[in-house]
Amino acid sequence: MIDRLTVEKIKDASNIVDVVSEFVTLRKSGSNYKGLCPFHNEKTPSFYVSPARGTCHCFGCGKGGNPISFIMEHEQMTYPEALRWLANKYNIEIHERELSDHEKEEQSARESMFIMNEWANEYFQDLLHNHVDGVAVGMQYFRSRGFRDDIIKKFQLGFDLTDRLALARAAFAKGYKEEFLLKAAICYKNERGELIDRYSGRVVFPWISSSGRVVGFTARLLDSRTKGVNQKYVNSPDSEIYHKSNELYGIYQAKKAIAKEDRVYLVEGQADVISMHQSGIENVVANSGTALSIQQIHTLHRFTSNITLLYDGDAAGIHAALRGTDMLLLEGMNLKVLLLPDNDDPDSFARKHTADELKKYIEENSTDFIRFKTSLLLDGESDPLKRSEAINSIVASISMVQNPILRDTYLHDCSQRIGINEATLINQMNNMIRDRKESGVVRDSNMPQQEAATSQTGYATTPQTVVGVTQTSNVSTPVEQLLIQLVIKYGDRVIFNDVEDENGNVFDLSVAEYISVSLSADELSFHDQTYNDILNEAVEHCENREFKTESYFVHHHDIKISQLAINMTEERFKLSESQQTKDDDESLRNRIQHLLLDFRMEYVEQHLKDLKKQIAQSSSDSETLFQLMADFKDMTEMRNALARQLGNNIIV
Repeated sequence: MIDRLTVEKIKDASNIVDVVSEFVTLRKSGSNYKGLCPFHNEKTPSFYVSPARGTCHCFGCGKGGNPISFIMEHEQMTYPEALRWLANKYNIEIHERELSDHEKEEQSARESMFIMNEWANEYFQDLLHNHVDGVAVGMQYFRSRGFRDDIIKKFQLGFDLTDRLALARAAFAKGYKEEFLLKAAICYKNERGELIDRYSGRVVFPWISSSGRVVGFTARLLDSRTKGVNQKYVNSPDSEIYHKSNELYGIYQAKKAIAKEDRVYLVEGQADVISMHQSGIENVVANSGTALSIQQIHTLHRFTSNITLLYDGDAAGIHAALRGTDMLLLEGMNLKVLLLPDNDDPDSFARKHTADELKKYIEENSTDFIRFKTSLLLDGESDPLKRSEAINSIVASISMVQNPILRDTYLHDCSQRIGINEATLINQMNNMIRDRKESGVVRDSNMPQQEAATSQTGYATTPQTVVGVTQTSNVSTPVEQLLIQLVIKYGDRVIFNDVEDENGNVFDLSVAEYISVSLSADELSFHDQTYNDILNEAVEHCENREFKTESYFVHHHDIKISQLAINMTEERFKLSESQQTKDDDESLRNRIQHLLLDFRMEYVEQHLKDLKKQIAQSSSDSETLFQLMADFKDMTEMRNALARQLGNNIIV
C-alpha cells in the first residue's frame, strides 16, 4: 500500500497541464487552457484546464477532475494505478507501508503467478510469429478466421506446440521453478511426475485484466480432433489471480472505447470480440458463454451504465440474452438487446459488413430489453396460464429497474402492449419488491435510510427547531446541494464574529461551523453521507485559520469527494474575474440563513406527509390517532412559522 507521504508527493508534483497535455492538444485561453475533450467527440473545444486550481473540466460532457481523477477516467485505472502512473511520470520513488509476513507471503505468491503468466504469454506469442509450426498452423488458423496481423498483436494471440513437455523445458531454461508453473496452472503433473503443458497443440487467447495483467488463458484445438471432442477449448482453472466468473474477455482493449462511447456491447466468445474490433467497433467484451456475474457487472459499471447484448438469433442466442438480465437491471444498467439474423453470430456478421454498416444495423435494430422480453414471451401466445407466467416474469424484470421514472414508464408501456390494467401491474410489482425487501434477498436502492446526526452543541442558532424529523431518502435535494457547495467554496470564511455561547465563551464562526451548528442544534443532517463527511471534515480543519476549503476538497484523497468539489466549483473555469460572483459576508450570511430555513421546511413538509400516511393507517387505534393528530398540529404550526420567516404564503 502506497504510504500517505508518497501520495502527497505525487499530488504536489503533478501538474494538470503537463498531465492533460499527454493526451490532449491544449492552447492558451486567458489564464486557462482549452482543447477538444478526450472523453467525447466534439468539434468545438469545451475542455478547460485551470493551472491555478490544478483541475480540468469539460462543459460538454461534464468529465474532468484533478490529475489523479483525470488519469483514472482517461486510462480507466484504479486509484493506486493512477498514482503509480503519475509517480513514474515524475520519477517519484514509491514508498509503501510495511506489510506483515502473511501479507508479504500472499503478495509474493500472487506476483509470482502474474510473472509466470506474463512469461507464458510472451512464449506463446513468440511461437506463433517465429516458430515454423506456429506460422504454418497457428497463424494459418487466425488468418482463416480473417484476423489481420495488427489485430492478432493487439489481442496478444499465441500458439502452443504439440510437444507437451516443451513449455516446462523452456521455463526451466529461463530460471523459473516448478512450483511457479504449477501454482499458475500453466502445467500440471502426470502420474509419472512429468510437467505437462495444459495448452499444448492449441492456439492461445490470453485473458488480460482491465489493469493490463495476464490472469489466465483459453486455448483451442485446431485439427480434426475437434470433431466429437468435448474439450475443444481449455481454460485456466480458478486460482488466486483468475476466476472466470470475474473476468471479461477484451476489457483491457475495450475500456477506453467503452468510456468514450458510454456503451458496451456484450458478446459470447473471443472471436466475436476480435472480429468486431477489426470492423471498427472496439467497445465490446465477452463473457465466454457463462452467465453474467455480479463481479463482471460491477467491472462494466465502472466504465458505463449502458449495455447492449449481441447474440445470434437462434434458440441458444435467445437463451443467452435472457441470462443474467435481471441482475443487470438491478445493478442500474440500461439494457438493450440485439439478436442477429439466423445463421449469424457477431463474428460472422462483423466479417460480412463494413464498420459503418455494422454500426447502423446495431443502432437501428437494438431493442429495449423489456420490450424485447414482452415480444418474445407474449407475441402469438394465447394460453392464459402461459400468458400469466410470462407477464409475471416481465413484471419481475421491471421491478428490478432502479430508476423509478423509467420503471413507471415500463409499466405504462407494458400495460398498453399487453392490454392489462396498469394498476394491476403496479400492485404486482410492489408485491414483488416488498417480498424481496422482507426476505432480505435484495436491497432496493430506493429504500429509506435514517442517518440523522446526533452531535450536541449547547446552543441553538434559530428560533425554530425541527427535532426528530425523519430522513426519507438517500438522494440529496437541491437545497442540500447548494449548502454543501457553499461549504466547499466558502467553508473556511468567517461570517460571524464574537459569537457568545451560553457559558459566556466568545468565538468566531466560519460558514462550515455555522451550518454544522445550525443543523446539529435540530438533530438534522444531510441525506447524502458524503455531504455529511465533507461538512464534518471542514469543521474539523476550520480551527486552522489558514485552511482553505476549496483547494482542500478539490485535491482530496477521496476521489469521490474530489470530483464532487470540482463539479461544484466548475463555473470558475470559464468566467472571467469580473464575471465571477463576489459574495460579501452579509450576502453570504443571508444566503446561508435562507437555505437553512428552506432545509428545515423540506424536512417539516416531508414529516407532515409521513404523519398523514400514519393517520390514514391508524384509524382503528384511537389513542395512536390522537397522538398523531397532536403531532400533525404541532408540525403544521412549525411549518407556518417557517413559512413566515421565508416570506411564503402561510398554509393553514
